[in-house]
Amino acid sequence: MIQISAIVINDSNDSSILLDKFAKENAILIKVIGHAISTKEGIDLIKLKRPDVVFLDTTINDDSFLEALDQLDFNSPKLVFISEDEYDAVKAFKYNAIDFILKPIDFNNVILSLYKVVKRINMEHSYQNEKINNINALNAGKHTNEYVAIASLDKIELIKMSEIIFCKADGRYTIFHLLDGKKIMSSRNLGDYNDVLDPTYFFRIHHSYVINIRQITTISKKDGYFCEFPDGSVLPVAKRRQEDFNKFIRLKE
Repeated sequence: MIQISAIVINDSNDSSILLDKFAKENAILIKVIGHAISTKEGIDLIKLKRPDVVFLDTTINDDSFLEALDQLDFNSPKLVFISEDEYDAVKAFKYNAIDFILKPIDFNNVILSLYKVVKRINMEHSYQNEKINNINALNAGKHTNEYVAIASLDKIELIKMSEIIFCKADGRYTIFHLLDGKKIMSSRNLGDYNDVLDPTYFFRIHHSYVINIRQITTISKKDGYFCEFPDGSVLPVAKRRQEDFNKFIRLKE
């Protein structure tokens, strides 16, 4: 089972204390990466930390919190509502919550909620992989590496590889920087795309970057290797990759 990252939004602090205790005793299952005392503060924390799940133990009087989640530029976290009022379960599932935990919090119920979160994440990833594999099979059948499928949880975009300037690792996500200035965030990690992008033109210059050598405008060799690109980005070539990078560039000249 994967470790789930969580944020707790709790205006009275009791749920935060209990969930911190649970996380300490079950570190293999969950890591609490932040706390907030209001939904407004919670949204800021979600944007900063990008958790897998949010445990929400606070009153929601309007839809602004859910609207803010919908406007995130990355995959929204799963929601688990916590309340001492069983009738709040109706509101929870209205907001597409993964689960509802009735107070007093029972650790067994927390475990069940986490399994539901993991199951949903695995189902979404499975759906993504199926679609992407179908696209990759189609490309292979046509003997072309023209497009790459970029997957978030709510859609898959087909992007021409020639329009990619570089890809940047952002934790478990990957950000694609395109020629038109657009940035697309994928829910897959950089390593997954390093194996898919056309090896004729894409090279991993650093743990965090895969670049399209067709988009390099300048290579600076002062105080290390740096690649400059049309959007103004300047990216370093890791020292241990410089020799391979030189060979790669020469082969493509």
